[in-house]
Amino acid sequence: MRLWSIHPRYLDAKGLVACWRESLLAQKVLLGETKGYKKHPQLVRFREQEDPIQAIGLYLEYIYIEAKARGYNFDHSKIIKIETGEQLRVTTGQLEYEWAHLRAKLRQRAPDRLTQLKTLVAKDIIPHPLFQVIDGPVEEWEVVN
Repeated sequence: MRLWSIHPRYLDAKGLVACWRESLLAQKVLLGETKGYKKHPQLVRFREQEDPIQAIGLYLEYIYIEAKARGYNFDHSKIIKIETGEQLRVTTGQLEYEWAHLRAKLRQRAPDRLTQLKTLVAKDIIPHPLFQVIDGPVEEWEVVN
């Protein structure tokens, strides 16, 4: 499961669809509707929120907005709760880590997309709209390979 902190605009088609599916899975986990993934580290930052369902719902909403802008037909009714709230925080180190991780994935599955993004450097990457960037290292919950 990968719940990207970077803006969904950077994801290729497969990445955006995977993010939508994995975020819907995360929503089910947070609702207590699954047997697996209950301790997945990507869920830590959502569980830390006063209303985790609101947080994942808003995360999904932004994925939906990006998908709609690309002409995809995601089922908006699958988002349980969409309410604005405070932004979650993400560190500069986490964004840099995810940017490198995405670039490695794109090298394998979507080199054309990587070429489109080649002029961007990590410090210029825009976060997912749910997140506010703060200085810091890779997040403690991240499983660094």
